[in-house]
Amino acid sequence: MNKMRPLAVFAAGVVAAAGLAACGGGESEGSGSGPGYNAGVNEVVNKSDKKGGTLKLADSDDWDSPDPGNTYYAFSQNFARLYGRGLTTAKAAAGKESLEIVPDLAADMGQSSDGGKTWTYKLRTGVKYEDGTTVTSKDVKYAIERSNYTKELQLGPKYFKQYLVDNKPAYKGPYDDKSDEGLKSIETPDDQTIVFHLNEPFQEFDYLVAMSQSIPVPKAKDTGTKYETAIVSSGPYKIDNYTRGKSMSLSRNPNWNQSTDPLRKALPDKIEVQIKQNADDIDQRLLAGSLDMDITGVGVQSGTQPKVLTPEQKPYVDNPVQGFLRFMSLNVHVKPLDNIHCRLAVQYATDKVAAQTAYGGPLAGGDIATTVLPPSVDGYSKFDLYPQKQAEGGGLDQATLAKAKSELQACGKPDGFTSKISARSDRPKEVAMAEAIQQSLAKVGIKVSIVQFPAGDYFNKYVGAPKYVHDHGIGMMIMAWAADWNTGYGFLSQIVHGQAIKPSGGNNLAELDDPKVNEGLNQAIANPDKAARLKAYGEVDKAVMGTAAEVPLIYAKALMYRPKRVTNAGITYYYGGMYDYLNMGVE
Repeated sequence: MNKMRPLAVFAAGVVAAAGLAACGGGESEGSGSGPGYNAGVNEVVNKSDKKGGTLKLADSDDWDSPDPGNTYYAFSQNFARLYGRGLTTAKAAAGKESLEIVPDLAADMGQSSDGGKTWTYKLRTGVKYEDGTTVTSKDVKYAIERSNYTKELQLGPKYFKQYLVDNKPAYKGPYDDKSDEGLKSIETPDDQTIVFHLNEPFQEFDYLVAMSQSIPVPKAKDTGTKYETAIVSSGPYKIDNYTRGKSMSLSRNPNWNQSTDPLRKALPDKIEVQIKQNADDIDQRLLAGSLDMDITGVGVQSGTQPKVLTPEQKPYVDNPVQGFLRFMSLNVHVKPLDNIHCRLAVQYATDKVAAQTAYGGPLAGGDIATTVLPPSVDGYSKFDLYPQKQAEGGGLDQATLAKAKSELQACGKPDGFTSKISARSDRPKEVAMAEAIQQSLAKVGIKVSIVQFPAGDYFNKYVGAPKYVHDHGIGMMIMAWAADWNTGYGFLSQIVHGQAIKPSGGNNLAELDDPKVNEGLNQAIANPDKAARLKAYGEVDKAVMGTAAEVPLIYAKALMYRPKRVTNAGITYYYGGMYDYLNMGVE
């Protein structure tokens, strides 16, 4: 990638959202005085530079962890930019501009050499932590070592471990390897320079260092898994308190200097987050004006949707195509789903329209999905390997059900089989989707029981831990996924590449380790030809669907509500179609 030009990928799904705003927004969409329906899809609305006040946020579940090196939820990556600065980050914008990557802690984009195997960054000078000490390149190196090479921190991806040249013998991470040198393939020749040496070319490395794992951590202040309660801020806000499952409060970092940070406005004096709040209560408080934002980005609940579409409220609503895929993974090591024909039976018998309806319908749920890559991701190719048809009165038609029964015959289970399907207990619409799938599978004799786990531990302790999944026979797992960055590699690698399988905190829930998929992704990311890379991502998607290990359900949409006192509100597609928190303020 040309380091001087931020890559703005803006594919079909986002263009569709843009069309909605262009054709349907504005004051005519309601009698309220807001900026207009869908106004925040393309532009940041209610712009302001006014400082002061408290931004009041709520979360219906919890962080996996607020530790930038041990997190993976999209809202967590978005929110972490308030108290941490990675080498690069997403531009604070809405619409197509929100997909651009810009320098953050780094003074410029990465300088690539050696065919894409070596990447060099120069840090801005004068950036300080909340305690007044200076941020150095060694702190960035240490942050990546702890997040990728320790057995303790497993919630985030391991891209760096996969692509950085390893030590000989293999580097065991800073908690076990106490040497000053650490990982030799990350060099810090001075306090402002960091150099990465990769084992093979990685043409999208500027995107990789936009992950929160490049947010610096001073080695002397690291407390391992307890660091999430004592994070040292390099951004405009410091965390005063984080109590898991209850709350987080932030105030200004007195040593943050605007002159070193051209991206952040740092408007509120304080930011308060209430955690594990009832989703319906959150909606009511948003409408009442006692809450400013639901930070999870899932949109308002079904019961609230008619209320926000009234003429008075509609000007404060956005309905973006989010870039998330809601899907169901079929674990290839849980019997009988280790047999591809049993997986094919599930593909045909899963009523996607019923799942879509359960999640909120086309407007608040999304469009029916047939691919793993959503239309908004660069590299998407339209196809449908397992077409379904609806009967006249609803439900799958007999021809589709017959295909499912034929596959059951082929896998030696003509009368069906039993399994379990998981969903996050604190996401009611996800549970409703599981119930709809349960009912549709039962029509061909596939009987599944629903198991529910809290979102904060969903991947760390349960469905992302293969041993737990195998021991408890959880064959089907519902999840949602947005791209780490908006290309096919940034979307696919952590959910389908064999190297993404981890002992806990994993996202390749199917435990797919298919040579064709792995090799396709490896070859694509090494290719300097962008057009060839994008074409390859579409072919990898077809290979994934050929394994029948993933059941795409809906390309997500949501009805998002922005109260009128919130300033600088705009949808960021980089973080999957939620509001960008970076410069949000209050009137």
